[in-house]
Amino acid sequence: MTGFISSVRLRADQAASKTGYPFSIPALAALGKELPLHPKATFFVGENGSGKSTLMEAIAVASGFNPEGGTVNFNFATRASHSPMHGALRLVRRGKRPRTGFFLRAESFFNLATNIEELDREPGLGPPIIDSYGGRSLHEQSHGESFLALLQHRFGSNGLYILDEPEAALSPRRQLAALALIHRLIERESQFIIATHSPILLSLPGASIYELSEQGIQSIAYEDTDQFQLTKRFLNDPATFLEMLLGPTSAPTPNT
Repeated sequence: MTGFISSVRLRADQAASKTGYPFSIPALAALGKELPLHPKATFFVGENGSGKSTLMEAIAVASGFNPEGGTVNFNFATRASHSPMHGALRLVRRGKRPRTGFFLRAESFFNLATNIEELDREPGLGPPIIDSYGGRSLHEQSHGESFLALLQHRFGSNGLYILDEPEAALSPRRQLAALALIHRLIERESQFIIATHSPILLSLPGASIYELSEQGIQSIAYEDTDQFQLTKRFLNDPATFLEMLLGPTSAPTPNT
């Protein structure tokens, strides 16, 4: 069985004493109980403000990653904005360490790309860092292209990958490409922990899905997620949805 982190929870000596943000978020307060993670892929879904990004950040920092993203070797910081939750989080590991890994946060990926360029301008004995990302500046590609370059060139086998809304820069077609790349990496003994709004990424076969809400954190089937249900209902009958949202609309007036 693959995987590097088997579960997460708030440390017993911290759970009762922690109050205020972010521990006041119902889903994060529910981490007083053990939350199993799938050895291959675990997804977190929920509305904005439900705690997904805070949880991703806490797991990443507790795993040794830079709060703003990157590998465990990155230590740049543009703004100290991460929460104290990582210090109260307990990761239960499977006894083996990943060969590589990456923490991707869509909101700070620009800063990561800038840091790579800054490091490559410094004198060094090894090859340029950008060579591990495809050899082309991430700033010279679209946001979506640079995300895919990361998956294609930097991610490798036996890796731990924590992704916060990776679909943010990806078109539906490229989300499908990302899904195929993630599946390929899982077959090569990698583990993924992903927060997403994408029904495409959520369709990854065999993954665990947790929904964060006012009721806490609950396991949910793919077909029961809002991401699947709302997308399906909209695509099946967009006219009714648009009328509900925008009100009755008159037919276009022919040009005269």
